[in-house]
Amino acid sequence: MRIETIEKLCCPFDKSDLILRIITKDDKDNVLEGLLTCADCKRFYPIVSGIPIMNPDEYRDFKLEQPMLEKWEKFLNGKEAKKFKILDGEIKAIEHIKK
Repeated sequence: MRIETIEKLCCPFDKSDLILRIITKDDKDNVLEGLLTCADCKRFYPIVSGIPIMNPDEYRDFKLEQPMLEKWEKFLNGKEAKKFKILDGEIKAIEHIKK
């Protein structure tokens, strides 16, 4: 997904800005894997194969997302992800979305 497209997204719950943490990009700087985190409600939305997964909580299954988060654990800076939120404060993003 292109950065310009990601910059247009907001948290579907509280409409707040999202913080982007890029994990992998392709040779054209499209985001392939990453995390979008809401600064207010602390929900996170993974980006998988260039697609942000922004389903409501009731349609998400943590068991399906857990292997991906374990793979990305070093990028979470020791934070633990539970119930689709980041615990222990905010994730410090590599790149912030500017609005």
